[in-house]
Amino acid sequence: MKIDERHLVQLAAVVKTGGVTEGAALLGLSQPAVSRTLSMLEARIGEPLFIKGRRPLQPTPLGRALADHGQTMLSASRKASDVVESFRVGRSGVVRVGGTPFFMDALIAGMVAEFQNLHPDVRIDQTYGYFPDLRAALNADQIDLAICPIDILDEGSGLEFQQILPGRNVIACRVTHPLLLKRRPQPAHLLDFPWVAPPPGSPLLTDLRSMLLSFGATEVKIRYSGGSLMSVVHYMKAADALTIMPHSVVFALRNEKSITALPVPIPHPERALGLLKRSDAPRTPAVDHFARHIRTGFDNLKHLIKRHEQSVVWGS
Repeated sequence: MKIDERHLVQLAAVVKTGGVTEGAALLGLSQPAVSRTLSMLEARIGEPLFIKGRRPLQPTPLGRALADHGQTMLSASRKASDVVESFRVGRSGVVRVGGTPFFMDALIAGMVAEFQNLHPDVRIDQTYGYFPDLRAALNADQIDLAICPIDILDEGSGLEFQQILPGRNVIACRVTHPLLLKRRPQPAHLLDFPWVAPPPGSPLLTDLRSMLLSFGATEVKIRYSGGSLMSVVHYMKAADALTIMPHSVVFALRNEKSITALPVPIPHPERALGLLKRSDAPRTPAVDHFARHIRTGFDNLKHLIKRHEQSVVWGS
């Protein structure tokens, strides 16, 4: 015997509320419609569902058993409705984000934690990569959002880029580096020290080579390469090596009091950090909320970074 699931849901509502009128109101139906459903259900199974003459309505053992099944369906339906509403307003879902390692570790990881404090049911899946890999991942629908520095998008790329921070590199060193004792360190002084190379594929590696060439270097004394941000920081804390880093990354590490920037101006890279996504990507509220959170976070950071740049890097 096949029983209409909607009939069981209506039965469950009546049993839960103790009356046909109340059960109909719970489901947003009319009282006559629910009464007809109960009569049809009793006729189909050939057994009474409620004990006659009892108010509020009391189910028979069979009525109770069928109502339990209906309650399960009713609960599942409400949970599904909650899931839909939560997704629609961005309180749940999955955000797949990729980004360049130094920025993700120094800046974005903390913003992810802040975001999830506000949206605990949104899961963040993070991957690392540089622009070519992130572009391929976006086009293959492997990530929803990329956070990376780029210079310019090709026409017809199918991607959208929103700048969140202009490019600015600095020369990073440990806080006890000998060059910090010089009143005005010159580019030639930098060539006396070894260097830590950014990871392969990083735009910073190109910036490092261009900068050293502008200083008149004919070769680069690389002593360490390929490390993560934390490994580079720990290495530099124990060595007089220098490296090139985005100023925002050095700013994010300021409270550790281990890495700082040399007051030596170097060229601005012709690129900016921003959010990258596919133009034709379907709208996902959780992704939109996360992107907005990142933009707001960097808006709040900009004036702090600028003040730090003026007072610490170049001097007030």
